[in-house]
Amino acid sequence: MTITKETVQQWAADFDAKTPQEILALALDNFGENAAISFSGADDVVLVDMAARLGKPFRVFSLDTGRLHGETYRLLDKVRDKYKVSIEICFPDATLVEEMVNKKGMFSFYTEDHKECCGVRKVAPLRKKLATLDAWITGQRKDQSPGTRVSVPVVQPDAAFSGPGKSLVKFNPLANWTSEQVWDYIRAYEVPYNELHEKGFTSIGCEPCTRPVLPNQHEREGRWWWEEATKKECGLHVVNLK
Repeated sequence: MTITKETVQQWAADFDAKTPQEILALALDNFGENAAISFSGADDVVLVDMAARLGKPFRVFSLDTGRLHGETYRLLDKVRDKYKVSIEICFPDATLVEEMVNKKGMFSFYTEDHKECCGVRKVAPLRKKLATLDAWITGQRKDQSPGTRVSVPVVQPDAAFSGPGKSLVKFNPLANWTSEQVWDYIRAYEVPYNELHEKGFTSIGCEPCTRPVLPNQHEREGRWWWEEATKKECGLHVVNLK
C-alpha cells in the first residue's frame, strides 16, 4: 500500500487532538495486516488492550534481546493468553551476538557506547521485521524523555526504517498522553502490566540496562544511567535524535 508523505503529514495535523483509539483505528483501517503494534513489555500494553476493544484484526510483535527480565517474559505470556493474540517474537542474529560477546564480553556497554549492543540485539531485528510491514504502532509518549521525545507526532513518515521504494509509516497513538493517563487506563480496564512497575521500574528495557528510579526522578533516568541524560535512545526511535 502506498501512502504519500503529504497524506501522513495531513493525518498528523488532523489527528493530533484525537484519542489514542482513533489514531489506532486510523492505522488498522488503512494498513490492516501490513501494520503491527510494537510491544515492549512495559506500559505500552494499553495499545494491545485498545486494539482488542476496537474489534479489528491486529498484529503484535516484540523484540527478545535475550537479556530481558523474567517479569517481562511472564507479561508477554499474560498478554498472549488474555487477548488471544499471537505475539510475533523477533530474535537477534545469533552469530552477531556471539561475535560481539566473544570479542568484548557480556557487559561492554558499561564502558563503551550502548548503541553497539542495542544495534545487534534490537535495531537489526527490528529492521528485519519492519521490512515486512508498511506501518508500525509504538507506545512512545512526549513525556517519556525531555531530550528526545517532546516533539513526537501522533503519526509520521519513518525515515529511519524506510528504504528504496518502500515508505514506512509510524503511528504513536499515545504521544499526547501522560504517564498518569496511561496508568489510569491500566487500572480502569484491569490491563495486565509488568510486575517490575511495582518495584520502582518505570521505563523497562534489558535487565543490565534498566534500574528502578527514585521518587521524583524522570522515568528515563532508569535507562543507561551511566550515559548523558538527554540522549537516551537505543536506536529504535533514532529519528528523535535529529
